[in-house]
Amino acid sequence: MSRSERLLDLLQVLRRYRQPVSGRRLAEETGVSLRTLYRDIASLQAQGADIEGEPGLGYVLKPGFMLPPMMFSQEEIEALVLGSRWVAKRADTHLATAAGNALAKIAAVLPADLREELDASTLLVGPVAPVADRIDVSLLRKAIRHERKLDLSYIDTDGGETRRTVWPFALGFFENVRVLVAWCELRQGFRHFRTDRIWQADISETRYGRRRQVLLREWRETQNIGPPESRRVGSA
Repeated sequence: MSRSERLLDLLQVLRRYRQPVSGRRLAEETGVSLRTLYRDIASLQAQGADIEGEPGLGYVLKPGFMLPPMMFSQEEIEALVLGSRWVAKRADTHLATAAGNALAKIAAVLPADLREELDASTLLVGPVAPVADRIDVSLLRKAIRHERKLDLSYIDTDGGETRRTVWPFALGFFENVRVLVAWCELRQGFRHFRTDRIWQADISETRYGRRRQVLLREWRETQNIGPPESRRVGSA
């Protein structure tokens, strides 16, 4: 067990007690020596944990203390690395860069032992064929965030061009394609639009009629991802 994991375990044990608990009991529950326990208490206090007490009197963690973001288990570190590497390979350029930046910020505040685990992660993401998008996919994500209508020029499955005004609320990332999920004003229903078939996309200043969380919930129902629903989503 790394030192960071040991400190995390100690915090979890302290959270279970409302009254001061002896250092000996804490040492027994965390599986360390009394001397190591005292050092770990001092380390947590130095990192901002509001732990009151002293040897011989017992210790108590005051309510309200939030675990510092630098405290990750080894599996959490692996999940972060794998997730950022997946995004870097399969998301659009802006999101891929953001994933790398986020991981770098996390690495900057990690303790040395966990930073080494992050740098040495052996979980890899395989190569993927680039998606030939004609638009900047970050524009779609912006429309989703701000709940704005999108005016699309779209090439359908038959090769014909169609104009749509849609309410975008989700973006799916698959192995070789990305899919915009939206409510289509023309079809009066949910539709899926492959981003590599979107020739043009313009964000409207107009907000769409329902919150994206509501649209997402209704769409999930049509896909049987949740309560059963008889409606089916048609093709674009």
